[in-house]
Formats: sequence, structure tokens, C-alpha cells
Amino acid sequence: MNLQDDDFELFGLDRQFEQDRAAVDARWKDLQREAHPDKFAAQGAAAQRVAMQWSVRINEAYQRLKDPIKRAAYLCELAGFPINAHSNTAMPAGFLMQQMEWREALDDARGLEPLEELAETVQHSKEQMLYHCAVLLDDQQDYAAAVGLVRTLMFIEKFTQDLNRQLDQFA
Repeated sequence: MNLQDDDFELFGLDRQFEQDRAAVDARWKDLQREAHPDKFAAQGAAAQRVAMQWSVRINEAYQRLKDPIKRAAYLCELAGFPINAHSNTAMPAGFLMQQMEWREALDDARGLEPLEELAETVQHSKEQMLYHCAVLLDDQQDYAAAVGLVRTLMFIEKFTQDLNRQLDQFA
């Protein structure tokens, strides 16, 4: 293992958006077993610290690779197209209108049924965008276009968290 490897190299995966989640999970477990600090107890504290660094590095990579939105953002960044979500919040007008409609629907929802309907609508939208993201990243290598889509997906993810908090009140 090399600390300078990108996450895909570290996990032995192709550098692409579409990934088999079970394969990512299995590789993470294998890497964690290889780098577990307890395996290095006999080699002293320095070896255990290095193993701990590896363990942290493996976990950070896993967090990016297992989440499709984080994986898409990472692919864009590797290609030289950073997301800059904190400094660039520009969104297409159509999506901003959609976001406002969803927010109003969330604020107006009275009861479980309208919240579940909204959750289904948002999930469908997210799935369509993830599919489009796969096309942009894996088929077209259009990272510039993918950047805007990833930022949109980040907004949807945040909205989904708010929606789920509302749904949890009915659990």
C-alpha cells in the first residue's frame, strides 16, 4: 500500500463512478484486516502508529468510495474539476424552483402520507440525477458538467436529511 495512491488505487478499483458496493465493502474489510494496529503489536509503538495512520486513510477512502455523491465529487476533483460547494453555490434556475417547491411541500405537509409522497418524488429525482452522473463521468468523461450535477445532488442530500427528520416524527 502507498499513502500517495488515490482511493481507487488503494482499493484496487477502476477509477469510475459505477462501483459494486459489495465489492467496495469487502475490499474495505480486507484492507482493515491488513492494517489493523493489533497485528503490529509485536513490532512496537512506531509500527502501531503507522498502522493506525493506514487505518485512518483506509476509512477516509471508504467513506468517499461507498457514497455515490462523495465518489462523484472525488472523481471530479481527481480530474481537476473541484466541486467548491462552499464557495460556489450557483444552481440552475429550474432546480432552484424545484427546491423551493419541495421546501414548501415539506413545510405544508400535515401527516405521514404527504411526507412519504414527497420522499418518493425526491428519491426518484435523486436516482435520475445519479444515473445522469454515471453517464457524464463514466461514458462521457464530462467532469465540468458533472460538477454542477454533483452540487445539485448535495442540495438534494441535505433536503433529504431534513425530510427524514420530519418522517422520523411518525416512527
